[in-house]
Amino acid sequence: MNDFDFFIGSWNVVNRRLKTLFAGSDDWEEFPGSTTCASIFGGGGTTEEIVFPTLGSRGYTLRLFDVERREWSIYWANSRTGVLFPPVVGTFANGRGDFYGDDEHDGRPIKAHFIWSDITPTSARWEQEFSADGGVTWESNWVMEFSRQITER
Repeated sequence: MNDFDFFIGSWNVVNRRLKTLFAGSDDWEEFPGSTTCASIFGGGGTTEEIVFPTLGSRGYTLRLFDVERREWSIYWANSRTGVLFPPVVGTFANGRGDFYGDDEHDGRPIKAHFIWSDITPTSARWEQEFSADGGVTWESNWVMEFSRQITER
């Protein structure tokens, strides 16, 4: 239930995002971010707000652990639309979190996959990939490299 405890606190983020989806493109944009994550429900959930200063926008994530199903649901919204996207759902195993869900891109249904990996006390990696063919093939389109912010005393 406390799988996301590693993420509690403040982080610097290096974002790398694919500019054009489902076009075979290899044109990526990079931009900074900073995020703060807080625990709710005694570790059974987290809230997180990420700031993208060069984009002039923010994102918000709500993660909730379903005690009965023993899996996480991850919800995302951004300040540009104010819309809560459908959740991705999954679990952690062997130091890696895999979360899958249904979404849409340009009005057509797609599959979404979030991956949490390379988790240490001071760093973590998140990757998003989409599939337009029902999960047969996947295209990585956003990678976040997190490094814990060091607070001076």
